[in-house]
Amino acid sequence: MATLIDHLESRLGQLVGAWSVRDGAPEGAAQVGYFTGGNFGGVQSYATITLHQTHLVSPDGDPQHLELLGCGRPVAGDEYGPFPGVLEWMAERLASTGRAVLRGEVVPLPMPLTPGGSMTALYAAMPVYFDDDFFSVTLENGTHVSVVWLVPIYGAEADYVKKNGWSAFEAELTKQDPDLFDLNRPQLRL
Repeated sequence: MATLIDHLESRLGQLVGAWSVRDGAPEGAAQVGYFTGGNFGGVQSYATITLHQTHLVSPDGDPQHLELLGCGRPVAGDEYGPFPGVLEWMAERLASTGRAVLRGEVVPLPMPLTPGGSMTALYAAMPVYFDDDFFSVTLENGTHVSVVWLVPIYGAEADYVKKNGWSAFEAELTKQDPDLFDLNRPQLRL
């Protein structure tokens, strides 16, 4: 059993700060933490750090405890990049609906990820750039928490997932091997 922060810091680096839940946020919305010095040099990592306290359910009614992860290389002119706001928005969405986001789901963003950008959705994935033990953690109180990596994707990639399913999309990710930390990566050839 572990503490959540220890689990996240073991791969993402030191937790150096967190944004408070905004005034007016739905009950259960989560703080977003900022981590530095992790396994991947030059990558900014952000994760929710209190979402697991909100009881969510999967589409089949199973209880779920999640934390959301967003990682990317710094964007010129934007000190923190888009992930603090994206994770806050997503955590509020989950808290409002009570529904968990699961592997293979595509979530349309309300606006492009970056100003003038073309990534308009998030793909819920296992954090496969990290070791398998990072995918989930059991906390001291016995709560099993899954880490969901929110990968920004293009509209055509989102359409491909909807048409062909998540396993076909992940097969393309494996085949084409894009840098999913690059928020300016080329679109997959689908």
